[in-house]
Amino acid sequence: MKVSKLATNLIGSEIVKIGNEVNEMKAKGAEIANLTIGDLNSNIYPIPELLKEEIQKAYQENLTNYPPANGLQSLRKAVENDLKSRWNLDYSANSEILITAGSRPLIYAIFKTIVDEGDKVVYPIPSWNNNHYAYMTSAEGIEIKTTPENNFLPTADDLRDKLKGAVLLCLCSPLNPTGTMFSKEQLSEICQLILEENASRKPDEKPLYLMYDQIYSNITFDAKHYDPVSLFPEMKDFTIYVDGISKCLAATGVRVGWSFGPAHIIGKMKALLTHVGAWAPKPEQEATARFYSNENNVNQFVTSFKYKLEASLKLLHNGIQNLKNKGLAVESIEPMGALYLTIKLDYLGKKKPNGEVIENTTDLVFYLINEGGVALVPFSAFGDSRESPWFRASVGGLSIDEIEAMLPKLENALNNLK
Repeated sequence: MKVSKLATNLIGSEIVKIGNEVNEMKAKGAEIANLTIGDLNSNIYPIPELLKEEIQKAYQENLTNYPPANGLQSLRKAVENDLKSRWNLDYSANSEILITAGSRPLIYAIFKTIVDEGDKVVYPIPSWNNNHYAYMTSAEGIEIKTTPENNFLPTADDLRDKLKGAVLLCLCSPLNPTGTMFSKEQLSEICQLILEENASRKPDEKPLYLMYDQIYSNITFDAKHYDPVSLFPEMKDFTIYVDGISKCLAATGVRVGWSFGPAHIIGKMKALLTHVGAWAPKPEQEATARFYSNENNVNQFVTSFKYKLEASLKLLHNGIQNLKNKGLAVESIEPMGALYLTIKLDYLGKKKPNGEVIENTTDLVFYLINEGGVALVPFSAFGDSRESPWFRASVGGLSIDEIEAMLPKLENALNNLK
């Protein structure tokens, strides 16, 4: 039976599809190291104990009615204070901060608030879901193919000829899927382009806005996180940030996210989401506000949390480099932040033991699942082609022991491709 054109042509998440198939196989007894979904095993990475206690306490206090449409004042104030102390950013809890159930509603609301049908939206490939949001808003997606030489991040030169007439540029740092990060110089050059483009527009023209997803900004290792408004205060008129607790507090299922930006954009996003109802549950908002009331709560947890993540990422990175040194056609990019390692498996065109050819990355993904017990996500899930040999490995679901046990299986499966 017929449904809307949007629903008919909408492509579901390839990440979720692969992850679901892996979980079904595991439920039937298969041993698979699942490096697909950007989630965290809560037995390995539990949320902060104090946050858990505050959530339970909020439910016991019967805080189960509707929250305000823009989020609890106490949480917006806590976010305001955290932005000031952590990044030296000044945003008002009253008009420039919006709370929702994680980052997805925020990204959707940013697109719907800014983008009209046919408007140009610029985003790098690979990147998480920008192609799908562009489709859902009937935008003209301008895809910027990035390279491993630039850590899969777009440069000012990549963007220079693409911003004319665009209304939204989508950036993320640390980047999903790669965990790589903008340097100060890289981001500064891009901000200068945005400011120059907006200076050239007439007063009645829509500006070029920047959506800056920094949901992983607290999970960085040796690299420093930079943001547009800290570098150029005049970027405040054009930048809408996406942030929250999902990643930095290992709280992917708690669903508390926030956006901050120009008051007129945040106000329209709030109005739009009143018709969607994508509010974070009131008990979780109250608990997050109490947890964030003491900056040390966040700092102490994040320090311990990212130490464990970095150990897993380095173990996997070193394991891939060891396979490379053995002569296998693999590569990896040293992790800078987030949960992800970028891995190259250059095996397209090779033959399986049964003689079948690995024609694309989908073939390679399921060969490795079935023969190596390893599940990865190809960059085609982030807008790239199925011929790209690059993959995302998300370490949040595995222990150190599981990563160690997985590496010889991956080696054996790759060695069997001829």
